[in-house]
Amino acid sequence: MKILPKLQHTDSSKRAVTGVAPAPPTQQWLKSAQTKKRLIEGAIRCIVKFGYSKTTTLRVAAEAGLSRGAMLHHFENGEALMRAVIAELNDKRLRAIRRTGDMDSRGVHEVVRTYWNQLSSSSFTAFHELSIAARTDQGLAQILEPAQAEFRERRYALSIEAFPEWQKNRTNFDLALALSQQTIEGMAINRLVHGLDEAMVEPLLTNLERQIQELKPPAD
Repeated sequence: MKILPKLQHTDSSKRAVTGVAPAPPTQQWLKSAQTKKRLIEGAIRCIVKFGYSKTTTLRVAAEAGLSRGAMLHHFENGEALMRAVIAELNDKRLRAIRRTGDMDSRGVHEVVRTYWNQLSSSSFTAFHELSIAARTDQGLAQILEPAQAEFRERRYALSIEAFPEWQKNRTNFDLALALSQQTIEGMAINRLVHGLDEAMVEPLLTNLERQIQELKPPAD
C-alpha cells in the first residue's frame, strides 16, 4: 500500500480543557464509526492474506464490502488508513493485558498462556508483517516507530497497574516482563516463519513459567 504525505490532524484534546461535556454520538457518527471499523478490520485481513506490499485501497474496500469511494470518504489515503490500523492493533494488544489483569486467577500459568494465545492471533501476524515492511518502507516506518514508542510506554504502565503484587521488586518485575515478552514474541515470530517445532511449545512455555515464578515476590 502506498503511503502518501502525512495528513494534518486536529488536536481533539483542546476541546477537553473547555469543561464542556461532549454531545452524545449521533446516528450518523455511529454509522461512520462502524464503517471505519469495517475498513480497519478489512485492512488487517488483507495484510494477513496478501502482505503489506500487495494490500491496496481497492482490496481493502472489497474485503470490507464497500466501494473504494466509500473508503476514501473515511480515510483520505493509505497513510490515514495505516495509522488507524496500527492504532487498532496496538489497542488489541493493550486490551489483552487489561483482560489478564482482570482475571480472577492471575497465576503465572494463566498470564503466560493468555499472552501466548494473543500472539497466536491474526492481529499479531498483521503487526509482524507491518514491522518487517517498515524496515525498507520509510513512510510506514515514520508511522510505526512513534506508535510503537507510545505503545511500549502504555504497556509498561498498564502492566504495573495490572500486577501491583510485583511492585515490591521492580527489578524482578522488569526482568519478568522482558523475559515473557522476548520469549513469547520470539516463539510467535518463529512460528510464522515455520521455525518453531510445535512439540517444543509446551516445554518452552512451562520453562518460562518456572523462570517467572522464581522472580515473583513472595506473598505477604
